[in-house]
Amino acid sequence: MTSDAPKPIVPVILSGGSGTRLWPLSRRARPKQLLELFEGGSMLAQTAARVDDAALFAPPLVVAGAEQEGAVAAVLPGARLILEPQGRNTAPAIALAALAAARDDVLLVLPSDHLIRDAEGFRDAVRRALPFAQAGWIVTFGMKAERAETGYGYIERGEALGEGVFAATRFVEKPDAATAEIYVAGGAHDWNGGLFLMRAGTYLDALAAHAPEIFAAVSEGRFEEAPALSIDYAVMEKADKVAVVPVAVGWSDIGSFEALHLACDPDADGNAVAGASLALDAKGCLIRSEGPLVVAIGVEDLVIVATDDAVLVVPRAQSQRVKDAVEALKAEGEERWI
Repeated sequence: MTSDAPKPIVPVILSGGSGTRLWPLSRRARPKQLLELFEGGSMLAQTAARVDDAALFAPPLVVAGAEQEGAVAAVLPGARLILEPQGRNTAPAIALAALAAARDDVLLVLPSDHLIRDAEGFRDAVRRALPFAQAGWIVTFGMKAERAETGYGYIERGEALGEGVFAATRFVEKPDAATAEIYVAGGAHDWNGGLFLMRAGTYLDALAAHAPEIFAAVSEGRFEEAPALSIDYAVMEKADKVAVVPVAVGWSDIGSFEALHLACDPDADGNAVAGASLALDAKGCLIRSEGPLVVAIGVEDLVIVATDDAVLVVPRAQSQRVKDAVEALKAEGEERWI
């Protein structure tokens, strides 16, 4: 690389989540990002594979919980690990990575547990966004809103800043169904996928201005004292130069079994079946086993998941309530199951 060649983008992979909404597949010792939910390796490995173009990206920084050090290192032996003493949400986690980078490094922040089917399309969007990040914008990527989803945040597009790049005028967190319908019909809103491109210095300056408690705690080595806030609340909703690049890259956050069911391309009967599982006259079900044989007969719209030590059965439309089961187990002191 010549001295005047552009610096490669530094991927920052956030791997601190616990994925409780995918219990019992996802556990404290094996969170969602370490699961192989689709062909091609774990979610973490597939995230890293999207940024393995050495002409565009540097080796990734991975921010993970201290208890995940060995598991993450086994998946990504060449990555630089930054360990959180405890989870404090995304704004402090990204601050750790920004402080470890040079101020003029451009960071691409990636959740480790999202699905992106069109990796090259996503890289093209990153190239399109790069000049804006270099110019001091915080760029987010708006995922095409394919349905009136109430479980996602939305980004409202404003004026065009360049080809395929727009000012982000408003962030809306999980609207009601009627509002989501309006957003999808109007075509000016995208899902907030939680992916960002920005210079490290841009982020740190914005954090110092809009969330000084987080900036001070992280920069002074008091990470546990940092308020547990997402980057959206801490920075994105308050910063001045925020842009959005809309993309249609086959994205899903796999944030529930309902989302996993959709991402698994259900068959003609609407079933997504994996592992030692069999569906007979069943419709609209997600059936997955990592242990015993599971046979579902004459049922509809259920999630049935079995591991070697637990079984989950829940209506697919209520799959967000799985996290309630995890909380109930905690309350009863049954930590061994989580």
